[in-house]
Amino acid sequence: MREQRASAPRTKPVALTRLRSVARGGGPIVTYSIIAVTFAVFLLQLIPGLGVTSELLYAGGYSAPGSFEPWRMLTTMLVHSTGLIFHVLLNMYTLWIFGQLLEGLLGRSRFLALYLIAGLGGSIGVLWLSSPFVPVVGASGAIFGLMGAFLVIQRRLGGQTTQLLVLLGINLVIGFLPGVNIAWQAHLGGLLVGAIVGWIYIETRKRSQQALQVWLLAALVVVLLLLSLRYFMLPIG
Repeated sequence: MREQRASAPRTKPVALTRLRSVARGGGPIVTYSIIAVTFAVFLLQLIPGLGVTSELLYAGGYSAPGSFEPWRMLTTMLVHSTGLIFHVLLNMYTLWIFGQLLEGLLGRSRFLALYLIAGLGGSIGVLWLSSPFVPVVGASGAIFGLMGAFLVIQRRLGGQTTQLLVLLGINLVIGFLPGVNIAWQAHLGGLLVGAIVGWIYIETRKRSQQALQVWLLAALVVVLLLLSLRYFMLPIG
């Protein structure tokens, strides 16, 4: 039996084999990882008593002195509405579509930077345009950021953008409909910041401009961090 085990071909789990194949083959591993983590957090949200949603959601009040928890501006992208499963499904489906396109085009590190900065932009939109006492959840700000970046890059490269413009327009309008519990502020903030990141990427795509690209992204993040201090400059009224 020992001899048979020693000579037998070693097998690996299918999931692990595929994951390694994607990682070696240049697949959208960042996109898949974000989707996997988001679904894992969603399952944790469904467990009573853990309080995952309340610990990770964001509201403008968490950017005020005395209740300052700035990490929530990013962790809110991991939690979704547990009362409507289509919230997380739609967001992750859209991420799956645009993530594959953009991660392949930009590379893993740039794509991850785009996703996080756009998500931060969505929270900034909530901070400045929404009540500080209304909590929001979801990755919609980051998702709209991906669409904004893709739109800018496509137009700059001469690609077709009509269908994407229609899709963006419909989603933005839905957020303003009365009775629809959608944080349009996050959509708007994420879209704007994502478009700016996309513009930075496309205008500094030459190898000789990589340092400039990093500096421009860093400057954008600094501006967003300064905007996140709104209630330190303008107290909640």
